[in-house]
Amino acid sequence: MIVRIMGDGQYEVPDVHARALNVHDDDVTRAVQAGDERGFAAALRGLLAEVRAVGERLPDSALDTSDVVLPEDGATLAEVLELVGPDGLLPG
Repeated sequence: MIVRIMGDGQYEVPDVHARALNVHDDDVTRAVQAGDERGFAAALRGLLAEVRAVGERLPDSALDTSDVVLPEDGATLAEVLELVGPDGLLPG
């Protein structure tokens, strides 16, 4: 899966890591639904850190289509509210 972090770039994340990413995504979704800005910020940092840890950064010249687009570090709950669907930020 190709994950774009806004303001950072794209990462190729092997499918074997989808479960771990979904755990972080669930944390983000719960915080958004609860309106918990502090919890949201921590959960988003965790999700982005996981993507960076397990994904391979693609060169800026890569033109691969992103499967997922995540907000940048420091995004606010209000900014992300519109991005969170019924499944969270990640599909499935």
